[in-house]
Amino acid sequence: MKEVAKTKSALTNDQFILEIVNKQSGAIDVGSTMMMISYTDSEGKHHLIEADAYTDDLTEVAVKLKEAKVETVGMEATGVYWMVLYEILEQHGIGVTLVNPKHFKNVAGQKTDVIDCQWLHQLHAYGILRASHIAPEIYRELRAYIHERNILQKQKSDTLNRIHKLLTKMNIKFQHIISDIEGVSGMRLLRGIACGITNPEDLLAQIDISKLKADRADLIKSLKGVYSPSNICILNKTLESYDFFKRQMKEYEILIESVLKKMLPSDFSKEIKKKTTHVRKNQYSINVKEYLNRIIGVDLTKIEGLDEISILEIISVTGLNLSKWPSADHFTSWLNLSPRKKITGGKVVGHQQRFTNNPATQCFRLAAQSMWRSNSSLGQLYRRLSYQKGSKKAIKAIARKLAVIFYHMVKNKQEYDPKRLQIDREKDKNVKIDRLKREAAKYGFKLQDIIA
Repeated sequence: MKEVAKTKSALTNDQFILEIVNKQSGAIDVGSTMMMISYTDSEGKHHLIEADAYTDDLTEVAVKLKEAKVETVGMEATGVYWMVLYEILEQHGIGVTLVNPKHFKNVAGQKTDVIDCQWLHQLHAYGILRASHIAPEIYRELRAYIHERNILQKQKSDTLNRIHKLLTKMNIKFQHIISDIEGVSGMRLLRGIACGITNPEDLLAQIDISKLKADRADLIKSLKGVYSPSNICILNKTLESYDFFKRQMKEYEILIESVLKKMLPSDFSKEIKKKTTHVRKNQYSINVKEYLNRIIGVDLTKIEGLDEISILEIISVTGLNLSKWPSADHFTSWLNLSPRKKITGGKVVGHQQRFTNNPATQCFRLAAQSMWRSNSSLGQLYRRLSYQKGSKKAIKAIARKLAVIFYHMVKNKQEYDPKRLQIDREKDKNVKIDRLKREAAKYGFKLQDIIA
């Protein structure tokens, strides 16, 4: 049997023995109504206790673990049940390793809470478990507000769809002539109809027709419909829902601004200027871009495809301390934007498909998807990859490039330099010529330069 040339130096017998890394550790099997806790105290004794999921009981568990001098606890990420316990343990100075359930398997046999808890404790004691990324408290607060605002934004969009359906039921067609019924003119017409105005001329008096591209005669035709009292009543209530969601979104924007003010550098004393431009649709009414520039120190909106809303959502997930990821490769791997090869028999037989609900990943992918119409270097690269390998792989490749740019700009405080992404035209030209020569040689032809 011959030695494999590419193998590393052989492991010693001692290296095959698992050593306990976290001696004073514990594990908690989290549930909706009860918790199962396994831990090792300062004397090396193992304990297994059961506790209810009420706040007083969780606090008592944290105190008991602290008294036993438990330094770190492993905990499975189950739904949202872990969040309160995580904060309580964090407040008591106990380190928490939040584990993705996919990263470890239960022991063989009947599955019980006791077995799960002890198995998790054993793995954590040996230091095998990998901790999930949990941003500091201030970023978790920011993310919570952004998440709720996004939910309200979707509910507002659903309300607008219901309004479209109501207009169709009344055979009103102005929503197909006006580009956006959520604009000033569209909302004035809707509120006029909700107030009981049914005469097309009276409805057009509510808006400035000169600002619309539509013809007056077409608008009058589109406003002639079957104005049933029931549909008008429903439209009025639906508009109230729309206004409610808009108000709620603005209230969450105030909360988001309060968090952003806490994140400003301590030496920054000036007030952030208010937004002067008109706020359209789902944009923030606060000056998010200025806040981000002051907090991060570089203008990330210069990255093509990323706007202030996307960047705000990304940093609410990742935070600004990117030292958790030693390199950009680690960062993109965490985002599931890097390929993971499947190697067997010394050959690459494919790539593992990984799926994620990471909001930061979705932002990078959406930014990459918008590159199909860009004239920049990234846009050219996207179109070339899309032609060669398909749009799915092109989106993932460009999203990875954007994530790498984001990583270096935030970690090293580097300004965005589009020149570094420019394609070397001469090199690209030579590659194409060489490819054409190889293709011609296959068929017995030879390409020659034209002498000018």
